Amino acid sequence: MIRLFLDANVLFTATHNPSGKAAFIIDLGSQGYWEVMSCSYVIEEARRNLSIKFPHYLERFESLMATIIKVPSRSGRMCPVLLLEKDRPILEAAIHCKATHLLTGVGDIQN
Repeated sequence: MIRLFLDANVLFTATHNPSGKAAFIIDLGSQGYWEVMSCSYVIEEARRNLSIKFPHYLERFESLMATIIKVPSRSGRMCPVLLLEKDRPILEAAIHCKATHLLTGVGDIQN
């Protein structure tokens, strides 16, 4: 079974763009084509960003979260590769839950 671990960018985009690819991935997961999962660390990041940029989509966000598998968050201290500190818990959670794929997107680039 394909197990997709979604990063906050994917959850954020799926919420405010219901006809986009990210939402399609979650929809297919709810239909049983694959498992879709994320952790509270990621979910809270997406929720926080939505509340700032698109607060009127928070109800949709909660509906989407009801369709995904929540896995335990990790500390990031055991991350097997060198990543930014904020990204280590995400990769570690994806590995720990035996995700076959980690889906992410390009976030805001800070100068």
